[in-house]
Amino acid sequence: MAAHNQNDKKTTSSEEVISPITPSSMDTAPIDLGHIEVLQILNEHGEVDAGLEPEIGHDRLLEVYRAMVLARVFDKRMMTMQRQGRMGTFAPNLGQEACIIGQVTSLTEKDWFAPSYRSFGAQIMRGWPMEHLMRLWAGFHDGFPPPSNVNDLPFSIVIGSHALPAVGIGMGMKYKKKNDCVVVNYGDGASSQGAVSEALNFAAVYKAPIVFICENNGWAISTPTSKQSANEILAAHGTAHGIPSIRVDGNDILAMMCATKEATDRARNGGGPTFIEAITFRMSLHTTADDPTVYRDESEVEKWESRCPIVRFETYLKNKGVLETDSIERILASCEEEVLRARDTFYKMPDADATEIFDHLYETFPKELHEQRAEYMQRLKQKGVGE
Repeated sequence: MAAHNQNDKKTTSSEEVISPITPSSMDTAPIDLGHIEVLQILNEHGEVDAGLEPEIGHDRLLEVYRAMVLARVFDKRMMTMQRQGRMGTFAPNLGQEACIIGQVTSLTEKDWFAPSYRSFGAQIMRGWPMEHLMRLWAGFHDGFPPPSNVNDLPFSIVIGSHALPAVGIGMGMKYKKKNDCVVVNYGDGASSQGAVSEALNFAAVYKAPIVFICENNGWAISTPTSKQSANEILAAHGTAHGIPSIRVDGNDILAMMCATKEATDRARNGGGPTFIEAITFRMSLHTTADDPTVYRDESEVEKWESRCPIVRFETYLKNKGVLETDSIERILASCEEEVLRARDTFYKMPDADATEIFDHLYETFPKELHEQRAEYMQRLKQKGVGE
């Protein structure tokens, strides 16, 4: 891959490459990366490595930038709605916008995406209406199925469970001799799930056209990476299964786009799977049911604020003459308007019909279920529901 290797002449030491992009648990002694490459194109100051800078048109750069901003605006609005009691439990994505958006920019409409629950930015870019996602997070069943024109799985709530179905989709593509691919993502915590290891092994043996993206954001709820794995270089999970693997600065949108494109190209061309470990950081809560101040030192969060993926991309685009200050303000305003329109549409959607929950269980209704349904309906009536 086109990346900095530990032994690359441009790199004086492994620590020089690692220190800007790894979680705080890696701020100690440098670890031998062996043959696992590390890719960073755009550093935390918005400075680009000219030798690795990809050729991306200005319109595409702005499209990606807006997608990142839109993801953050959506995130903030959902947090507000949840605190107002108008939204269910929500998993924010603050600080991980580059990691999420970058993994789907090389996908076509024929490709598939198997997201975890923090992937709403990518889902929006893939064509999910925001009011549809709001419906999902509010607990409505009709929010989970993807739009009819989007080749995505519903996001996985059961940690790591979606990795195997994603490999299955990839194998289906291979059997049908389709030159398409699948991207599946999961967090560092999911890497401890047996299903993920099974998926990696099966994909490696049968060369499934799939890209595994492990979003290493430093924390599996309250468990730090140092307690999640004896080897904190999670890209080693890929190499252990014989899969080409790379560590990427997950807050560098250019690096994420380049690594994912190379991986999806390999998959479509019969080269089999790729493993990408995206080093990022969860700046906010695990979910709105979480309080990270109980287990995480806020000084750790402060260190990552300067590594904000949106700010560094803005700096790069300004230096490139693609973006100006007034453009930033206009893009932010348009994203806020778009999210508010989606919110208003969501508020106008019908409530769930509480009387329907028995309707699709059996073709022929058992006698005892009739009795349970009658009791349930009576209780709803007493509560003034369904009248």
